[in-house]
Amino acid sequence: MRIVIAEDDSLLRVGLTLLLRAESLDVVAAVGNADDFLAAVSDHAPDVAIVDVRMPPTHTDEGIVAAVEARRRRPELAVLVLSAYVEQAFATELFIHGGTRLGYLLKDRVGQVEEFLDALHRVAAGGTAIDPEVVAQMLVHTRPDTCLGRLSAREREVLTLMAEGLGNGAIAERLVVTDGAVHKHIRSIFAKLDLPPTDRTDRRVAAVLHYLKNANNLDH
Repeated sequence: MRIVIAEDDSLLRVGLTLLLRAESLDVVAAVGNADDFLAAVSDHAPDVAIVDVRMPPTHTDEGIVAAVEARRRRPELAVLVLSAYVEQAFATELFIHGGTRLGYLLKDRVGQVEEFLDALHRVAAGGTAIDPEVVAQMLVHTRPDTCLGRLSAREREVLTLMAEGLGNGAIAERLVVTDGAVHKHIRSIFAKLDLPPTDRTDRRVAAVLHYLKNANNLDH
């Protein structure tokens, strides 16, 4: 796995590099700003990019903008975005521009090495990984009059865990139910969100994207 890191905090950048290399992962570049990140993506053709949300010069959304641009240039690139705290609009913007091979984690999660590496590998393998705290805050702010309002409490729990990137077996373990029960809930979620079977769309990804888009419609 070839990885590019874009993080302006030099201590975290070096720490991530050492951690990943200790796991026998190939960090081909570690840079501190968005321009150098895009150049590294072009030069090294990485499999995965780990990108900070806020980077120089304005420390606002440079990382997200660069991540979206990197995906435009290399659609197969997996991107794991790191943020110091929950920024719902940025998370939604990233996922709306592409459904798979994407992750959004809080920086605190890096200290939980096993969870961080699991998210990294999940994203690299084509899945999604959204920090549970991000999902929880999105769920709190979801408008009750969206399609998500059709879901039962258990179905919302299942969709929340789907948004985190968990598979059916992991969801069943987390909720202490059978795999069959999870499968039944997911079928119901697809039906209530009007997601019929199709060869053109991954319904699991479509459900999570629907969740993210509507979770960002806050009551004012």
